[in-house]
Amino acid sequence: MDERTPLLIDTDPGVDDALALLMAFNAPDHHVVGLTVTAGNVGLQHTTANALKLVEVCGLDVPVFAGADAPLLHPARDAGYVHGRDGFGDTAYAPATRQPEGEHAALAILRLSHAYAGRLLLVALGPLTNIALALKLDPTLPQRVGRFVVMGGAVSAHGNITPAAEFNIAFDPEAAHLVFAAFPRFELVDWEATVAHGFAHSEAEQWLACGSARATFYEGISRQTRLWSEDRRGDLWHAADALAMACALRPDHVLEWAERPVAVELAGGLTRGVTVVDWQRQEGGVDNARIMLRYDPPAFQAMMRDALAVG
Repeated sequence: MDERTPLLIDTDPGVDDALALLMAFNAPDHHVVGLTVTAGNVGLQHTTANALKLVEVCGLDVPVFAGADAPLLHPARDAGYVHGRDGFGDTAYAPATRQPEGEHAALAILRLSHAYAGRLLLVALGPLTNIALALKLDPTLPQRVGRFVVMGGAVSAHGNITPAAEFNIAFDPEAAHLVFAAFPRFELVDWEATVAHGFAHSEAEQWLACGSARATFYEGISRQTRLWSEDRRGDLWHAADALAMACALRPDHVLEWAERPVAVELAGGLTRGVTVVDWQRQEGGVDNARIMLRYDPPAFQAMMRDALAVG
């Protein structure tokens, strides 16, 4: 029996997702059993192509499953202005030679949850549409997931796509509502934690100049995003999906958690897509979310450097 932790990643690559995937591929005690792909940072055609390319660059045999090409109910804008129109910095890379699997991502999530029942680590790096679809097909999914880690939300409503909402949740709030209501417990790594764990652009640039194949590829696809970030957000680089993956792979480096009820606002004119945390437990809800507040910075940066094969 393979003693490694089976890891299923629902993702929308995206530059930030790419770094998180490199971290997952580099974790010897974890086995990536699949990438289920959704629209989000850019359209599904691009996110699927990007997932396939990253698997190829790393020389791995990880199946890629295409899934939802739009939110459940309402159209949403993507983040091509940050990641490039193709999600990978518009570098015009040669497409991967392999194709996605024929199975829909939602069906793959259910099948793999049975194959690894009780052991599966499910990590969601993008909008939660695929997981919501899987839940509508089989509401018993949470019973088979060992751990569920979500990158999403802004726990005190300091958003990055609207004044109050974070991108992944705001892209498909209905999906997030369904998922948060269905899972009795999940771990949440939000945008505000991401901002609190920024690191210097100058340091990241040194990593990316190391000459390894992974660092060279990532330098190219992330250049446009890094320049945008430096112009808009200052001297620090914020790697949201990488922080979520660090929490998933090495939760022993989390320095502080908070357990609280978390829900998603669906109707507010100014607050649609907001993750509402009942910090004072005023409504009597169940603590469904374990919110990651502080992660050890040297450990986080070491995991990113290792994933990029920085010497």
